[in-house]
Amino acid sequence: MPYNADLTVGVIGASGKTGSRVVRQLTELEIKTRPLSRQSYPAFDWANPQAWPEALKGVDSIYITYHPDLALPQAEDDITQLITVAKAQGVKHLVLLSGRGEEGAQLAEQQVIHSGLNWNIVRASWFMQNFSESFMLDDILNGELVLPHPKATEPFIDIDDIAEIAVAALTKPELTNQLFEVTGPELLSFAQCIELLSQRLNRPVKLTTIALEDYIATARQQPDLPEGFDWLIHELFSTVLDGRNEFTTDTINKILGRPATRFEQYLEKTAISGVWQTLQQESLPC
Repeated sequence: MPYNADLTVGVIGASGKTGSRVVRQLTELEIKTRPLSRQSYPAFDWANPQAWPEALKGVDSIYITYHPDLALPQAEDDITQLITVAKAQGVKHLVLLSGRGEEGAQLAEQQVIHSGLNWNIVRASWFMQNFSESFMLDDILNGELVLPHPKATEPFIDIDDIAEIAVAALTKPELTNQLFEVTGPELLSFAQCIELLSQRLNRPVKLTTIALEDYIATARQQPDLPEGFDWLIHELFSTVLDGRNEFTTDTINKILGRPATRFEQYLEKTAISGVWQTLQQESLPC
């Protein structure tokens, strides 16, 4: 069933990792898209619900990313309030990005599932792009990644794959009202990821693991620490990485008709982008 070209898709978090890719893919498909962020007009800010009605006016479907993370205790209430506003504005379909193994996120998921609107949940594993677009990048550029000691391996997923699944959910009515748990095709430890990264850049990057409490204590000393970051790190490394997610899914293959992106494929295309160029330049012979 083809997508109705007269409908408009709103993308909450349009300047973020997945949101920016969803906007790009929808635009390439010539689908009317309204990017929504604190910098957009109309603006969308999770901290300013009074402005949500204007931001969602005339929108038929919404791709939702919650900042900073859906696992936060406040997320359920915010998602519930968003659903109320979306209904009042005539929104018909919600696609929510969620995280695997996050109990708080699943509370927010239930609000979407039981909203009375068409829905999809895209429940994703850890992003590969955390190594290139997130809090780990500065450490990697400095040659040493310091992390809390992880308890388990993880089926890291390429964000491009997540965005493609989200766009499929937004544009293919036959996929409506389904939960898609998406992962990469292989289980990897952080040490394996860093080893593969070092090989790709032809320069060693060191991985140092420390106690979770020590990592959080150090993070709290940073003056520019994002709100909720310390809580989120504790949740991710004490709960999400406790082994509950040590399995892969074949959702990417089923929905997109191709294998999920492997970590080495992610490294290849990301190295070409130049984000790790400081390391690449330092690896060149004098």
